[in-house]
Amino acid sequence: MIENRPLTTFVSHSVLIIGVTLIVFPIWIMFVAATHDALRLTQVPLPLLPGDQLWANLQTLFQGKEFGIPIHLSVFNSLIMALMISVGKISISVLAAFAIVYFDFRFRMFFFWMIFITLMLPVEVRILPTYEVVAHFNMLDSYWGLSIPLIASATATFMFRQTFLTIPDELMEASRIDGASPMRFFVDVVLPMSRTNIAALFVILFIYGWNQYLWPLLITTDPDMYTAVMSIKQMLESGESEPQWQLIMLTALIAMLPPVLVVVFMQKVFVKGLTDSEK
Repeated sequence: MIENRPLTTFVSHSVLIIGVTLIVFPIWIMFVAATHDALRLTQVPLPLLPGDQLWANLQTLFQGKEFGIPIHLSVFNSLIMALMISVGKISISVLAAFAIVYFDFRFRMFFFWMIFITLMLPVEVRILPTYEVVAHFNMLDSYWGLSIPLIASATATFMFRQTFLTIPDELMEASRIDGASPMRFFVDVVLPMSRTNIAALFVILFIYGWNQYLWPLLITTDPDMYTAVMSIKQMLESGESEPQWQLIMLTALIAMLPPVLVVVFMQKVFVKGLTDSEK
């Protein structure tokens, strides 16, 4: 029986309401700013209710007249980059973890720890040699250059290794007796039992790829390859003219939508992949 405590209920709900308000209020201010013109945003007090310029601001962004970077092109670039990074990280990591767990070869654990040590070498640490390699292979201003240097993931490899270690050895023995090859065992047994972990990692890695700023800024000089996050920075550095805050806020809102949609639609499988297993 659950004891009814009105004071505890009131305090807990109050804390939740305050927390949600602190999170939602800045987003509301962004939306309100995106619906006004530049003149209204320079006046005091700032508006707290939506205006009537949302459609006009959207047209300006999609036409790219103000900054020469259509927002739909920037969002598309970010989407391609985020998908390539997330799918590439998962594909390489799941195969690496499978090899480490199920294949007995010399220096197996040495290679695993070498992969794990790369956690101490993020892109920011090795950015100069990475840039030199990308430039040598003529991958500047390309989707391959945006994605390939960020594909390897020690974290994903470690998580898949821990997942594979919990799969009963009897399944592997049964597959071997049935004459299944290692890749058949991988496709028919290991992957289906890891799909919630794959989905959870996809959400994390998609957001990681979408929010990349430093690496795209370094290797892209063509405005057609700018990502959504880069577009916001370019709008802030608009030369001698004043920043168009209504367009900047609208761009930030649009840039938030894909990660939010991924989290919303994959919320159940994301939580299940982090807290539960199907084994």
